Amino acid sequence: MELVTAPTAAPHTPHPLDGTVMTGAEAFCHALDAQGVQIVFGYPGGAIIKIYDEMARIQPRWQHILCRHEQGGTHMAEGYAKATGGVGTVLVTSGPGATNAVTGIADAYMDSIPLVVFSGQVSSHLIGNDAFQETDMMGITRSITKHSFQVRRFEDLVPTIRAAYHLAETGRPGPVVVDLPKDMIASSGVFEWPEAIVPRGYESTPDPDPVFVQMAAQMLNASERPVLYVGGGTIMANAGAQLTAFAQRNRLPVTTTLHGLGAFPEDDPLALHMLGMHGTWYANQAIQNADLIVAVGARFDDRVTGKLEAWAPLAQIVHIDIDAACIGKNVVADCPVRGDVKAVLEVLSPLVKRKERDAWHAQIAAWKAEAPLDFARDGVLRPQGVIEMLREATGGHAVLVSDVGQHQMWAAQYFRYVEPRSHITSGGLGTMGFSVPAAIGAAFALREQGRDDLPVLSVSGDGGFVMNAQEMAVARKFNLNVLFVVVNNSYLGMVRQWQELFHEERYSHTDLTDLNPDYVKLAEAYGIPGVRTTTVDEAEAAIRDALATPGPKLVECVVPTEEMVFPMVPAGAATGDMILTRDRFDG
Repeated sequence: MELVTAPTAAPHTPHPLDGTVMTGAEAFCHALDAQGVQIVFGYPGGAIIKIYDEMARIQPRWQHILCRHEQGGTHMAEGYAKATGGVGTVLVTSGPGATNAVTGIADAYMDSIPLVVFSGQVSSHLIGNDAFQETDMMGITRSITKHSFQVRRFEDLVPTIRAAYHLAETGRPGPVVVDLPKDMIASSGVFEWPEAIVPRGYESTPDPDPVFVQMAAQMLNASERPVLYVGGGTIMANAGAQLTAFAQRNRLPVTTTLHGLGAFPEDDPLALHMLGMHGTWYANQAIQNADLIVAVGARFDDRVTGKLEAWAPLAQIVHIDIDAACIGKNVVADCPVRGDVKAVLEVLSPLVKRKERDAWHAQIAAWKAEAPLDFARDGVLRPQGVIEMLREATGGHAVLVSDVGQHQMWAAQYFRYVEPRSHITSGGLGTMGFSVPAAIGAAFALREQGRDDLPVLSVSGDGGFVMNAQEMAVARKFNLNVLFVVVNNSYLGMVRQWQELFHEERYSHTDLTDLNPDYVKLAEAYGIPGVRTTTVDEAEAAIRDALATPGPKLVECVVPTEEMVFPMVPAGAATGDMILTRDRFDG
């Protein structure tokens, strides 16, 4: 693929090493330095051993973090990228090293997380011959990356690295794979640091069309029942402050997706909190009765819309997104506004007139009073209560990284996020085993930013926790400020919930009672203090004590097996048809 100078490239500054003859492995190390990379999460192997040799020899400025499994390394890079807003970097060897990273690459693609993943490859003359530890990483990742490169010549290595980072972080962010054959790494050539470059034909971020921005303003000014529907693209664009000011100035109700949590402070009276399958009753009712929905950096995911033809039947749609492929993909937009969310809001805001809409706000208040989020407060240690304890103990000033399952939804419902990048999770792919390594990556990001005192809360179910529990070794080695919370109901809770509600209580292979380890002993095996709690008082004390001192800790909270996530929208149902409690489920 032809690489060309990026149209927005800054004036080129020559690199001190320009013109120096070196190996591909050495050029790789210097190129990452020149790119400004701070941390690389990786695991060595034969195909990339020369890169690791150069690390030891020249001591690059970037820090290498040895993960314990390549999937863990990619999730660490995701957590790092989400917490910083920058690009996460991964280095893995060929064959199983590369394929172990595929889940993290797919996860990053689904959630638009900027990663550059360098995978080792067998020597060029062996490619296609089923050589030892050969896999077609280009073919495997083609559908789950923004782009995949394979570098065959020394001259292409540094320009490809430059292009990979530009691709990953511009436009709609996402993962880029750079496959590195062993002979190319060993070859020699002249180092030249190029201007910012991209593949020919790549378009990153167009300026918003003023015609559609004006149309959006007119629709908002005319509406009586508007709702801002805010997704993770708002946080990726660092537009949380603009979104919050826009909503507050115009008194616009705001509902967020799972990835949009934190874009708007959830303690604000205008907050409707999360919408969709496990969103609030009042958010979904507002959507179903709105006359205008302004989607801001959101993609109308099926977990948000439920039955598409029944979703928001009364509303016109304004869709603001950086990715043209997302606009109109699931829901037809009456007013499509393509552009960077921050740029669009800055242009749109002065055109919108404040309008009180008292009747609309009164109706929303009535819905909030009719069915607020709550759970049984009967003195039993319940998972929702664990999330509230974490919120109370931190005041919300923490980064909560949830895994996937019931606890993920309780973390979304009950923590009440007030800051962007304070909530990190696996959304689109729904990857169990995400939280432990992603929390570690986020902790490295906070340390890099000088915010090491801010706690990182890794919240996992008992099923997902063990999938990447080995990465606790990294948290202990670097004394990271991570609190690992295991919400243990001895089941694959979300699957069990569906088996109870929709499959006549046939609990097929979801009981983990005889499979689960002793989580406290497991943590202690990695040198991390742990405590098991079974009561409200024990859990409150353990969380408080764990947060009082820096370094990694583990708190296991044993909760009832039968607890379910409500509200919920059954598969295939309209979001207006929510099950609010177990008592109101009619099967």
